[in-house]
Amino acid sequence: MHTSSAPLAAVRHRSGAGLWFLIVSGTLWGTGGLTGSLLGQHTGLSPVAVAGYRLAVGGTLIVAFLALTGRRPPRGRAAWTRIAVFGVLAALYQVCYFGAVSLTSVSLATLITIGAAPLLVLGAEAVTGRRRVDRRTAGTCALAVAGLVLLVGLPAGGFGALAVLSSALLALVSAAGFAAITLVGARPVPDLDELAGTGYGFTLGGLLVAPLAAGTVGLGFQPGPAALGLLIALGTGPTAVAYLLYFRGLRTVRPGTAALLALLEPLVGAVLAALLLGDRLGPVGLLGAALLGTAVVLAARSPVAAA
Repeated sequence: MHTSSAPLAAVRHRSGAGLWFLIVSGTLWGTGGLTGSLLGQHTGLSPVAVAGYRLAVGGTLIVAFLALTGRRPPRGRAAWTRIAVFGVLAALYQVCYFGAVSLTSVSLATLITIGAAPLLVLGAEAVTGRRRVDRRTAGTCALAVAGLVLLVGLPAGGFGALAVLSSALLALVSAAGFAAITLVGARPVPDLDELAGTGYGFTLGGLLVAPLAAGTVGLGFQPGPAALGLLIALGTGPTAVAYLLYFRGLRTVRPGTAALLALLEPLVGAVLAALLLGDRLGPVGLLGAALLGTAVVLAARSPVAAA
């Protein structure tokens, strides 16, 4: 009995640690919207430029840490292929998300992007046979989507049909990008850990976003203490640390569960906006937050070990 229960206990311990990595990751992502918004206000940068700086600074900080600790760059085609995939996907879902926002509203883009991502991951797991979507999982997803709708709200009218359709398609592509990076990140490659993959991948992603950001209001800003502090804060907590923890959590937790726990981002963001910016959720928003929080708890309590 001891020989068979010890490995099981070890798996449960690793899965529990992975859950906490994902919970902290989602919480840190929730601070990104507020930090990025403040950075845009202080610098006049466009949202796309803020996203590009976020990836570039977060990635560069990790690469600098690797260099200072004597770590050599990754070697081999498989490692650099994964880095390129990370960079392209990170740039894709950032650019498509803000493209969706520019065509309609933050609420529609957020609702589709964040709501569709876990559904796409769970669908991919079901199609590939890695996970069976049972009633509990389906119920958790329905609860999460309902909570997200109530929390974020539906967009007001005034948008043309073409704008709404184009925005929805861009938001779906953004969701697919995040779903893909979740599924890819759950499959490690030799000689590439989370630090190197995230650092080099996000640095590349920031470089890919830069030309598009330059076409908005440019990339220049006055580098005062407040602006630099916000930039470093955005690149550190909600980017470098959050994604490192997310990819580390994917080692032991199923991608579908990880994507559901990422719904902590809008929940934490709404709470911070209410506490720090004075935004009022109202009864409907509070109900949405409660439903979304319940869905996150259910996801965390489900069988989570990666296959």
